[in-house]
Amino acid sequence: MLRLDGITKIYKVGAFGGRTMTAVDDVSFDLRPGEVVSLIGESGSGKTTIGRMILGLTSPSGGSITLDGARVTPGKAYYRHVQGVFQDPFSCYNPVFKVDRVLQMIKNEYFPGVAASEWEGRITESLKEVRLNPGQVLGKYPHQLSGGQLQRLLIARALLLDLRFLVADEITSMLDASTRIDVLNLLADLKSRGLGVLFVTHDLSLGNYISERAVVLYRGQVVESGPTEMVFGNPLHPYTIKLLSSVPQLTTKWDGASATLRDDGPAAPSTLVEAEPGHLVRQDDAPTRLRSVS
Repeated sequence: MLRLDGITKIYKVGAFGGRTMTAVDDVSFDLRPGEVVSLIGESGSGKTTIGRMILGLTSPSGGSITLDGARVTPGKAYYRHVQGVFQDPFSCYNPVFKVDRVLQMIKNEYFPGVAASEWEGRITESLKEVRLNPGQVLGKYPHQLSGGQLQRLLIARALLLDLRFLVADEITSMLDASTRIDVLNLLADLKSRGLGVLFVTHDLSLGNYISERAVVLYRGQVVESGPTEMVFGNPLHPYTIKLLSSVPQLTTKWDGASATLRDDGPAAPSTLVEAEPGHLVRQDDAPTRLRSVS
């Protein structure tokens, strides 16, 4: 199990770093094999920062990240089991080289002793697992492939390892609708094989479609979390209510979100409380922000 316990990230800001900004504030949740957890929130809520801390690309200012109870140490051993796929697939490839290079790098780093013929077989199997035709993608430059093909190629690259957890950071935001559903169904298929996926998104419909659990972030804090059907079916925090009411409806004209939030002043002291079994909601010194459980 991959667990985040009280993770905090504080940045120094200002011309001389005399001020601080808390991007992530005391966030805790876990990710288990064979499930998808959606990390949901608007831009600037801390979603990507959490993903980067899980992947060891940014160091936490406080709290801990553990894998099977052991504190995470970023390195080859950790990355054998935990990988990430990011929003912009084009930025993950060097346009000078063919896309095969990202697959060859895995062999060079982790499997230098594997024979070339065996490695080619592994690549073919991995590409087929992500519904790519090896003949259509291998030997091509990044600009010759679509965004969806490049995303799936990155997932195939991760599958060449002994992968257990995948951080998928806004991986569908640059894809068209038909390609987006293909990638979502691919993640669902990988979940059924035992892979744990942290699905970072600002799109509630996608989170509802694919995940067993949802974690809603607002200004760096978890404001609501629990089984997806509870968070979406009985939202309790005003921010979650606002997000859900803002989702466009095919047969309904938009009339504005029904919930309002406070301004962006200092956050009041607050804590997560269990509104119903497994359903946590943040409650602070303004009880009117939390409606009663229906």
